[in-house]
Amino acid sequence: MSLLSLNEISKRFGATAAITDVSIAVERGEFFGLLGPSGCGKTTTLRIIAGLESPDTGTVDFDGREITTLPSEKRGFGMVFQNYALFPHLNVFENVAFGLRARGKRGDSPTVREAGPAHTINERVRRALELVQLPGFDTRRVDELSGGQQQRVAIARAIAIEPSLLLFDEPLSNLDVALREETRRELRALVTRLNLTAVYVTHDQEEAFALCDRIAVMSEGRVQQVGAPRELYDHPANAIVASFLGNNNLMRAMRLTSSNDPLTKFKTLDGGHTLTVGASHEQLMHLPVNKPCLLTIRPEAIKLNDNPGGDNQLAARIEHIEFGGATTTLSLDANGLKLEVLVLRADEFVPGDECQVTLPADQIRLLASP
Repeated sequence: MSLLSLNEISKRFGATAAITDVSIAVERGEFFGLLGPSGCGKTTTLRIIAGLESPDTGTVDFDGREITTLPSEKRGFGMVFQNYALFPHLNVFENVAFGLRARGKRGDSPTVREAGPAHTINERVRRALELVQLPGFDTRRVDELSGGQQQRVAIARAIAIEPSLLLFDEPLSNLDVALREETRRELRALVTRLNLTAVYVTHDQEEAFALCDRIAVMSEGRVQQVGAPRELYDHPANAIVASFLGNNNLMRAMRLTSSNDPLTKFKTLDGGHTLTVGASHEQLMHLPVNKPCLLTIRPEAIKLNDNPGGDNQLAARIEHIEFGGATTTLSLDANGLKLEVLVLRADEFVPGDECQVTLPADQIRLLASP
């Protein structure tokens, strides 16, 4: 049984549907991501999990019981917000201790170590600050801390209550790139070390891939696909997922052959190229001949000037070269079919050069009809 289950959850704000029929299951000890563009419904979903919003329809189950109407403060979940939500008039200790005090734990200040149970406020705060690598910061004012340190304090406050579920609402979006990468590595290690279950909202696919065991990709209030990062990247379920997760060459095409052979011929609507595509029998059963479909291939999967005369080889002209440091992106025009190719080096090319590209049949994916 999954630790957390959302069952056909829907929520409207006036005439606007925020989420529609959202169903996800999060396993115990899993780092689960909600990924999608702004306005897709991922934060609304997280707030329903937290008990900060009530769904119009559907149920929320946690650890074998329904908690749809259970107040937020009784769920025992920890939450880290995008803006940190720290109290500027309280020092680090008091910010971390806030949730513990609300739950009636013992202890009162970092300088008073009370006798009694080990799990006093003082011990919980000390341990939480050590876990986020901020020992000795007890008496610091939060406005004296850097953005990264403030975020760690917010995380310490969330884990100090020893939550049964940890919720993150884009917690790293306000950090600079280098600090964001460092913090997410520490965050992943911390959640793993404490054996916590986490649900993480982000619009950043790189962040989701680095942190999450599984991800639900959302768009327009609906879950489009759920899977491990590699599965989502290599086998997108539809054009929405394919377009959102990394760069992808989307090609409108028509199926030419009527057989259900693993290698099937398609003709691109732009450029009129005939491509051999590897597709499953099940996919082809639902795709009649001469019905429009979408083919997709990743820029890094396209071969440049490789094996002249092979299948799926197209003549193209380089329109633009974009240097990206470790890699370079070439924008190509193959008789009207626009393609992007990712290469390690492109020193020998300039815009206007002619080239040959190969689209390996086993790297082309067949998507549902647009």
